[in-house]
Amino acid sequence: MPIQQPSNQIKLTNVSIVRLKKGGKRFEIACYKNKVQEWRNGVETSLDDVLQISNVFMNVSKGEVAKSNDLQKAFGTSTVDDVVKEILKKGEVQVAEKERDHDLASLRKEIATIVAEKCVDPATQRPYPVGMIEKAMAEAGVSVKAGKNAKSQVAETLRLIQGHSTLPIQRAKMRVRVVVPAAEGERLQEQLRALAETVEKEDKGESWETKECKGKGRVETLTFAATADNN
Repeated sequence: MPIQQPSNQIKLTNVSIVRLKKGGKRFEIACYKNKVQEWRNGVETSLDDVLQISNVFMNVSKGEVAKSNDLQKAFGTSTVDDVVKEILKKGEVQVAEKERDHDLASLRKEIATIVAEKCVDPATQRPYPVGMIEKAMAEAGVSVKAGKNAKSQVAETLRLIQGHSTLPIQRAKMRVRVVVPAAEGERLQEQLRALAETVEKEDKGESWETKECKGKGRVETLTFAATADNN
């Protein structure tokens, strides 16, 4: 004889669970992987793209759906979307230990890759391999924060490497080309020189610049991270 599941139970798999304890009860929502952080960062704005199913659960793994009166008592509303938004904002993402370790390792690798792209050996002006950056991060005791994206952790990571590892490292310089109208060239020349560490070349094509710029200047980025390999 087949066993019938209660009508208020829904089985879900491959989800990221966000849990919030409120009013003495536990409430959970079932989300697509990686969408919770995108929602919190403002990248994702549609609840339909965040939730696997538009419902609030007492226990996602058992498929137990929260009752309307429980939502009303805990959140002051039984409107699912309003409750979901509060859980997304304040809830804790439940991650299995194996998955958490994998995510942290991937995040650490991403941070090291960005540092390698933006920094160089001060002596040679050449970039380091990502593996050397990872070793320096370990030596410096860099702790990766799961709740932040890689880019937001690069500055702190570089500071720790510079202060607490044996790896000499600095930010790579940016190379730019500045074009100004001939009428403004003499007046701005010293100011521009003061802003640059080195001036590679000066080309005073006065008539062409005046005609093409029409009284306005232009800054063109040649290299975001200048290294010995691309100079």
